[in-house]
Amino acid sequence: MDDLWRLPAKDLASLITSKKVSAKEAATSALARLDAVNPKINAVIEHRPEDVLKQAAAVDAAIARGEEMGALAGVPVTVKVNIDQEGFATTNGLKLQRDAIAKSNNPVIDNLRKAGAVVLGRTNCPAFSYRWFTTNLAHGDTKNPRDPAITPGGSSGGAGAAVAAGIGHIAHGTDIAGSIRYPAYACGVHGLRPTMGRVAAFNAVLPERPIGPQISAVSGPLARTIADIRIALAVMSGRDFRDPWWVPAPLQGPAMPKRVAMCVNPDGLDPVPEVKAAVADAGKRLVRAGWIVEEIADTPPMREPADLQTKLWLGDGYEAQLEMAEREGDPGALACLRGNRAKVASFDGAALSKALTRRATLTRQWLEFFETYAVLLIPVSGELPFPDQLDRKDEASFARVWHAQLPQIAIPFMGLPGLTVSTGLVGRIPVGVQLVSGRYREDLCLLAGEAIEAGGTPPSPIDPAG
Repeated sequence: MDDLWRLPAKDLASLITSKKVSAKEAATSALARLDAVNPKINAVIEHRPEDVLKQAAAVDAAIARGEEMGALAGVPVTVKVNIDQEGFATTNGLKLQRDAIAKSNNPVIDNLRKAGAVVLGRTNCPAFSYRWFTTNLAHGDTKNPRDPAITPGGSSGGAGAAVAAGIGHIAHGTDIAGSIRYPAYACGVHGLRPTMGRVAAFNAVLPERPIGPQISAVSGPLARTIADIRIALAVMSGRDFRDPWWVPAPLQGPAMPKRVAMCVNPDGLDPVPEVKAAVADAGKRLVRAGWIVEEIADTPPMREPADLQTKLWLGDGYEAQLEMAEREGDPGALACLRGNRAKVASFDGAALSKALTRRATLTRQWLEFFETYAVLLIPVSGELPFPDQLDRKDEASFARVWHAQLPQIAIPFMGLPGLTVSTGLVGRIPVGVQLVSGRYREDLCLLAGEAIEAGGTPPSPIDPAG
C-alpha cells in the first residue's frame, strides 16, 4: 500500500470507508511521498507528521465505531499558507507574519475536517499572494514538478506543484486574479475558482479584508481529476456563519442545453498558436461528447473588468500595501505594486464608488450572456506557462505577463466561477483551457470539464523533473 498517494481522492475515500485500507496507511503513504519529493520542489513549507497521524487515527477510530464518514474520509489534503489553521502561522509568504499564529481554523479547513480529510501540510505562495510566480523571503522558491524552468504558477503555486507531484490528493488554493486557475494550468492539473460566496472563508488572526478582496477573492480546490474537484467543492462549500458573503446555493442548478460559446481571442488577448490550438481541441472534444459548440468572435467585456479588478485588488489602500511590502523587502511583491502604480495609485473613494457601480452593469452583461450559453470556453492565459520569474526581468516582461493573464483577472470582477482543465503538454510544458459559467453554475463548468478531460490529460501524479 506504499503507493496509495497515487489514487484519486474519490477512490481512496472509498477504500478507507470500506476498511480495505486505513486512514493511517493513507497518511503514512502521503508523508513518505512528501519526504521523497518535496525537497526538490518546496511545495509544502510546513507540516507536522505527528499531527497528521493523529488526524488519521481519529478517522480510523470513528470508522471503527461505525460512524458515518464524510466524502473525504481519511484523504490527505494540503492547504495554502494564507488561511488560518489552528496552531500554525498564517504567513501569506511574509516574514512579517511569522508570528500570526492562528487560534482557530478558517472555515475551509473546518469543512474539510468535517468531511474526514486529513490536513497533510501547508503550501507555499508568493509574498502577499500577489504574483503568478511562487517565491518569497520567508519560505523560498517553489519549483514546477514538470519543468523547473517554468513557473509553478501563483499565487497557489505550492498547491499546484504539490498535487501534480502526488503530495496530497486535493489542494486548497485561493483566487483573486487567477491564483487557482493559473497554478493548475502551469502544473498540468485542474483547478476551480468557485463563484464568490460559494465557499465560506475567514482568517481571524488577520485584519478584516477591504471590500475589493471581500467581493472577489475565493477559496477553491485543485486536483488531478474533475471528479475530485467536484467532491472538494461540495465539501468546501459547507455553511459557516463567519463569512457574511456565504450563500446557501444548491450545487446543482436547473438543466440547460449543452451549448458552449468558444472564443480563442477574447477582448484582444492575441494568444500564441499553442493556446489557440488547445482551445480548438477542447471544442472538438466537447462536440464529440454531444455539446453544441459555437465559435464567437468576442466575449462580453474583459479588458475593462480586468482593469477595474486590478484597482480593487491593489488600489484600495495602495500606499499601505506598498509600505508593508517595502518593510518585507520582497522583490516580487515590490515589482507587482510598483509596476501597477500608474493604474492604481489614484484609486480614491470616488473611484471606488464608480468601480462598484460599473461592476453591476458589467456583471449584468455577463449574466445575460449566460442566459444563451451554458458555458464559455476560452484560454486560461494568452501564453504557455511563463519562464520562472519572468515578471521581474524588465518592464516589457512585466507588461507581457499582465497582458497574457487577462482572462484570469477579468472573471473575478463579476464574481463568476472559472475552471481550468489541463488538456496536454507542449514538450514538457502543460497547456489547458478555461471554462466559465454564470454565478453558482460550477456544475455546468464541471460537466463540460469532464467531457474535455475524457479526451486526455497530462500524466499525473508525476515525479519532479530534474
